[in-house]
Amino acid sequence: MKIKISVLYTLLLSWFGLRATAQIEARIAQYPDVSETAITFAYGGDIWMVPKNGGLAQRLTSANGEESFPRFSPDGSEIAFSANYDGNVDVYVMPSKGGVPERITHHGMSDRVVDWYPDGNHLIFASGRESEKQRFSQFYRASSRGGLPDKLPVPYGEFGMLSPDGKKMVYTPKSRAFRTWKRYTGGMATDIFIFDLENFAAENISNSPYNDEFPMWAENENIYFLSDRGQNQRSNIWRYDIKGKSLHQITHFMDFDVHFPSLGSGSIVFEAAGKIYLLDLSSEKYEEVAIQVSADLATLMPRKIKVEEQLANAWLAYDGNRAVVEARGELFSVPAKDGAVINLSQSPGVAERYPSWSPDGRYIAYWSDRTGEYELTLRDMESPGEETILSDYGPGYRYRIFWSPDSEKMAFIDKTMTLYIYDQNTKVTTRVDQMKFLYEGGLRNFSVSWSPDSRYLTYEKDLSNRKTAIAIYDYQEKSLQQATSGFYDDQNPVFDPEGKFIFFITQRNFDPVYSDFEGSWVYVNSSQLAAIPLSRETPSPLSPKNDQTPVKEEKSKEEEETSEKKKTETETTTIDWEGMEERLVILPPRAGNYRTMGAAKGKVTYLKYPVAGTPEAKADLVYYDVEEREEHTILTEVGGYQLSANGEKLLVNSNGSLAVIPMNKDQKIEDKLPLSKMEMTLDPKKEWKQLFMDTWRFERDFFYDPNMHGVDWEAMKDRYEKLLDHAITRWDVNYILGELIAEISASHTYRGGGDTEKALSKQTGYLGIDWGFKEGAFYIKKSFAQLPGIPRSVLPWPSLAST
Repeated sequence: MKIKISVLYTLLLSWFGLRATAQIEARIAQYPDVSETAITFAYGGDIWMVPKNGGLAQRLTSANGEESFPRFSPDGSEIAFSANYDGNVDVYVMPSKGGVPERITHHGMSDRVVDWYPDGNHLIFASGRESEKQRFSQFYRASSRGGLPDKLPVPYGEFGMLSPDGKKMVYTPKSRAFRTWKRYTGGMATDIFIFDLENFAAENISNSPYNDEFPMWAENENIYFLSDRGQNQRSNIWRYDIKGKSLHQITHFMDFDVHFPSLGSGSIVFEAAGKIYLLDLSSEKYEEVAIQVSADLATLMPRKIKVEEQLANAWLAYDGNRAVVEARGELFSVPAKDGAVINLSQSPGVAERYPSWSPDGRYIAYWSDRTGEYELTLRDMESPGEETILSDYGPGYRYRIFWSPDSEKMAFIDKTMTLYIYDQNTKVTTRVDQMKFLYEGGLRNFSVSWSPDSRYLTYEKDLSNRKTAIAIYDYQEKSLQQATSGFYDDQNPVFDPEGKFIFFITQRNFDPVYSDFEGSWVYVNSSQLAAIPLSRETPSPLSPKNDQTPVKEEKSKEEEETSEKKKTETETTTIDWEGMEERLVILPPRAGNYRTMGAAKGKVTYLKYPVAGTPEAKADLVYYDVEEREEHTILTEVGGYQLSANGEKLLVNSNGSLAVIPMNKDQKIEDKLPLSKMEMTLDPKKEWKQLFMDTWRFERDFFYDPNMHGVDWEAMKDRYEKLLDHAITRWDVNYILGELIAEISASHTYRGGGDTEKALSKQTGYLGIDWGFKEGAFYIKKSFAQLPGIPRSVLPWPSLAST
């Protein structure tokens, strides 16, 4: 019996032990602060509190959106923080043991908690409410019980702390903390100042090219701050001796940077690599604080989501009955009207991009990163559950795929601006050409057109003179010809389906408008439609019409069968290279603002935008009938379109919806593609891994310096990828991505967005006045003047202002 009891006791211990170890390590914790007995921090977008020596943390807030920068009052009884409970990020105060948050600030701009006054009755917060262009913040003083705040006499301010007696302030006038720039030494590098609040004198105590931030004024008359001036230029905590004016490094992190330190009750708490550390000021020793939380982590649960808002690319099937749609890295087969919406890829954690449906309807080609790099991938629609990886290109990013009419070859361009053709029969990739000035926007919109016999490829080629010309590549002979001189800009060429013409947009109209202000001519609305007969034998599309009555000829049965057989076969495209541009004709439609050309039998399609100077921005989808020599509108308010391979239908993007319409004039959208039925299984952990790899690859592939500023980029991937295991929200992922891209030390390399918890947003109107408060009442302190004829203030009369 004792044995059984012992076994049962052991099992119970094991069970409870397993339950205990199921508590989660709060690894990606941020914005910590410390009191005499506790640490508060942000985790998963909420504010938490834990004993100073670590343990199980208690959640204090649960508002939608992200709460940040919690700060203990001097006695530890209250916590101030920034949050959005009422439609804007404001300062709130709540008891540190939990309770109802009290709103302190009420302005339409975001307010960020900086610190408490030593008296415990007032707060300092930073806000851009009076920065006009919102490019800087200033410090404000507010009662911890609310009321009208006062702006401190510091010109600019981001982070800082009052001296123990409250008479001086150590601060930074600007900040690099929210920028993903490590080892930065430019004009935004921060210095630390001591500002005397009584005589307004300021002293720069750091004065270096390094980033010195988050100054903290300790009771021992030392100022502690964050600086990247040490070895490896990692952000670490340093000490400044006010009397001796000497510097000393306190922490020595080598692989990760220290972030957002805060001082309180003889300690400094800070975060590095998502871990919380506590530094004792008396010994200047620091150690990690082990923090656990109990939570359901619902943000990590796989779930079904709709993805119509994340639509990226679409391609119409040859008959127009369906389209393949890329949304959030998944591929969907979507009917034009009736039928099921099918998720073709069903691949959480793998991204499929730029799908293209072959003209015979059998294949869908796309780029997939299943192997770790984006490779050309094929899905046979006779066995749609299987895919075949065709290429082994390795590193690099590629764009839209264009099938040849025989469904055997695919043309595409990559991030090096190089144009290729992949042949399904030979499994060989042929290099066609390399552009000179096609950067990201141009690459995304780059297009080619195949001749109907699948031999020739035409496209817009950029030249050294920054003009564009029509180029034609002969796949059979592996030769490239420039069809137009490049004296003008010739763009967006397309073969007509019969192989007789190349149609394109050309900027050859010079009809200037004289400016009312600059005293100069402006050349606008220069686009025209052009055609080049490919053969000398082909009559110009503008040749004079001549009605004739041919003499009927009797044909034998064999001759009739031969004639019918020729009609069903694809005719060979014949090109006479000599004198091509001399055969160019400008089609009748009036010069204007044209884009996105296409060609169906006997018709040329294009987007016709309003001429320059008119307010409307949406385009009309139009076709020009080559035989009738007339222009007809297919559909108005079109953002983009694509012709089906058989030339009979159009996939149009109109007012945010996709629809398939006939290739005829005067169309209306009656049946939209049922994009709302596109659903996928979202697995956050898998998707975050893919996002991380995309970020790493994009920097590797697109960064201007192949040496990555001397950074071991492979090592950075290994270092920061491990942190993903601890992410529980997209905010955490964005933090990790920011730390990764910051390693290359380049500006304008940012991250953000994604599936973050959304808070209510309310727009705020302003009266055009500044309020003042004295003798227990509010008064109009200042009324802002208005520009002539432009009302800006509800109360514009200066006479209302009281001094």
